Amino acid sequence: MTSTPINILAWVLRLAAAIIMLQTLYFKFTAAPESVYIFSTLGLEPWGRIGIGSLELIASILLLIPKTTSLGALLAVGIMAGALLSHLTKLGIVVQNDGGQLFVLALAVFICCSILLLIFRKQLVSYIPFIHA
Repeated sequence: MTSTPINILAWVLRLAAAIIMLQTLYFKFTAAPESVYIFSTLGLEPWGRIGIGSLELIASILLLIPKTTSLGALLAVGIMAGALLSHLTKLGIVVQNDGGQLFVLALAVFICCSILLLIFRKQLVSYIPFIHA
């Protein structure tokens, strides 16, 4: 990446996605009632909550390391696709009167990381050779 505006955009997207995922880890790892409710509703409590939280931590770290941004974005897009699908099918957009905040945050991470995948598509090819940029 040589373009300064694209580089700035990439860092803004990386930081936004990582911050959102990292701030939700507290609730997942401390078994906050909201997280327990969500993962119980999905039939994934407690291992799904802990596992998804661990994957979000890994995705956040990968996003912030320039050489692994594409892998972090790919992992985050997958996780957020699952979250969005869960909201649209089992949980509902509003969960426990949150006004749809969790849905919006998942959507924001999904969009940020989708754009990062576009920006870093050539980097992704170096990790996954059967994908052509």
